[in-house]
Amino acid sequence: MTHTSATSFATETSSAERKARKGTTPSSWQHNWFVLTSLVSKDFKLKYRRSLLGVLWSVLNPLLMMVVLAAVFSYMFRFSIDHYPLYLILGTVWFDFMSRATSSAMSSIIESQSLIKKIRIEKMLFPIEKVFFELVNTAISLVAVIAVMVYYHVFPTPWALLCLPFILLCTFIFSVGIGLILSALSVFFRDVMHLWGVVITAWTYLTPIFYPVDMLDSWMKNIMQFNPMYHFINYLRSIMMWNTNPGILESAVCLGMALVVFALGMFIFRRTEKKFILYI
Repeated sequence: MTHTSATSFATETSSAERKARKGTTPSSWQHNWFVLTSLVSKDFKLKYRRSLLGVLWSVLNPLLMMVVLAAVFSYMFRFSIDHYPLYLILGTVWFDFMSRATSSAMSSIIESQSLIKKIRIEKMLFPIEKVFFELVNTAISLVAVIAVMVYYHVFPTPWALLCLPFILLCTFIFSVGIGLILSALSVFFRDVMHLWGVVITAWTYLTPIFYPVDMLDSWMKNIMQFNPMYHFINYLRSIMMWNTNPGILESAVCLGMALVVFALGMFIFRRTEKKFILYI
């Protein structure tokens, strides 16, 4: 956040706080929601500023990436996966959501230091806003997924449409948890920001995004069960591509992993946030 935008936002927030003290704002929750939506709006304006296609890039990017990756992996490795481009775009869109959300949340506290020093504000809103912003972008990117599904005449069942918000929520909660951990640690250890890029790259190839899980050895399949993104992506493909019901157990695994990471993120962030002002 630039100094000018931080000053402008601080003025708006201070005005909201004055209204709160006068009793015109019913709750702190509404104040936090105002801050969150204002930050998301600013991020959208900054991301698509001076762009001719604007938000349309959220649809074009996954489509173009799918075409490139499908061309490479389909002809070089010849995986026997029906509707492989659809398999690919579902995996890339979902993993990119987590990757972009956690990476941007990681630097959110450091980037907002001018605002944090100016006004009293809930610091947790900054990493959450970054994940929420990427959630909106991912929702727009689903237009590209729908286009590919229509092309291959693969249509989700009503059950899939009911389960889609669930797995989206699980991935959101999981990403918030990781984002809270990274944003707190990066304040004290800036090396985390460099290390996370390596982790994400390794995580990408350790998750069956481009390849089928069946090609792995049995011991690697067992390890894969501890990869949350494997469960999230497999759940999504089950309901959107294969029209199968993942079942209560798999749903519980996805939700459980998300909640455990979220709780850990909350704990680490709350224990360290009072010291942020000394290090930013």
